[in-house]
Amino acid sequence: MKRVLAAASLAALLAAGCGEVEDGGPATGDRTLTVFAAASLTETFTALGETFEDAHPGVRVRFGFGGSSTLAQQITQGAPADVFASASPATMATVTDAGDAAGQPRVFARNRMVIAVPKDDPGRVRTVRDLSRPGLKVVLCAEQVPCGAAARTALDAAGTRVEAASRERDVKAVLTKVSLGEADAGLVYRTDAMAAGAKVKRIDFPEAEKAINDYSVVEVADAPQSALAKEFIRLVLGEQGRAALTRAGFEVP
Repeated sequence: MKRVLAAASLAALLAAGCGEVEDGGPATGDRTLTVFAAASLTETFTALGETFEDAHPGVRVRFGFGGSSTLAQQITQGAPADVFASASPATMATVTDAGDAAGQPRVFARNRMVIAVPKDDPGRVRTVRDLSRPGLKVVLCAEQVPCGAAARTALDAAGTRVEAASRERDVKAVLTKVSLGEADAGLVYRTDAMAAGAKVKRIDFPEAEKAINDYSVVEVADAPQSALAKEFIRLVLGEQGRAALTRAGFEVP
């Protein structure tokens, strides 16, 4: 019943800037599979979407990438998604507890935090404890999204308190500020720092071991394209999906 206002819900999602829907291919398909996924999955899932389209002529894959907490809320409010891939168990629970998941979520990847600094590293950051240094401009994800919760856990494990210059809606927003030199450092996922290439420097730190996020995927209840949703999930969980995730720097179970 909640899917009746699906188009309006998706329009609201985009208008609010809470997620970015991207086409996985040309708009020529007879069917469209809609996948809501954590922002940190952007590069990997976009590539898997192209693989899926190649194997399913006449199908277009559309992605809504954003903070998992926002996407979960949109799904519970009736946004028209077929698949949801979350960056944490807590945000997936928002969907399952509301009865908006068809079946049990499956963990398909794990990710950990790193420090990202601009390529010239103006703050001379070496360890996670440096992030508490006075005058250093540090950006973090909002605490309600998985990358923000993981950052808090990692900082707590290091016994470090950081006054963030800003709290961003998702990990890509943090990375953008760092890569543009608008911040001296940010805590992001390892995979996002790797995807940024030479735009940022990546600093690993041991306390990140305490803040590893489990990513899970599930078909959304009353999915408009239920059969395609199941096939896409099989792709993510299968050999091709695992290989793509590993190349991106994810850990696969």
